[in-house]
Amino acid sequence: MRILVGVIVLFGCISCGNSGNEQTEMNHQQIKEVLIDANKVAAEQESLQIDGYVSRRKLDVITTGTGLRYQIYFKGEGKKAEPGMRAVISYEMSLIDGRVIYSTKEVGVEEFTIGNDRVESGLHEGICYMSVGDKAKIIIPSHLAHGLVGDFKKIPVRSTIIYDIELKALK
Repeated sequence: MRILVGVIVLFGCISCGNSGNEQTEMNHQQIKEVLIDANKVAAEQESLQIDGYVSRRKLDVITTGTGLRYQIYFKGEGKKAEPGMRAVISYEMSLIDGRVIYSTKEVGVEEFTIGNDRVESGLHEGICYMSVGDKAKIIIPSHLAHGLVGDFKKIPVRSTIIYDIELKALK
């Protein structure tokens, strides 16, 4: 949050001194660089927070190039998930502080088309590491989840999402 306040103050200071197009272009470039740096710092802090979560729970996760972490803790015997397939899942979704925010226990299984439907991009990625019958923990950093806006309901801005998930079927 401090980073965001700093960026806003800097933006205000830079924009107050505009006196021409050349100055404005330079100011836009400065703002862009400050925002990129602030985002890098926030992403690094989130990654450290996720690493702490993984360490405290002694999880044996695999970290992908995107920053997603996953652990398949029960291996199923079914077909491997691929983009374009329709995944049938059950899950409990929580925030990194342990608060459960959504669960299929109340509503039954959920279905989505891998790579096409409107679920977190991290879920599309994570499900592709699973086979039918697998149970896994998928830790999705905010940039692969709901990012800077949250979901306007239970997921706050810049929140890491943790799925405890089972791939029930593929269609």
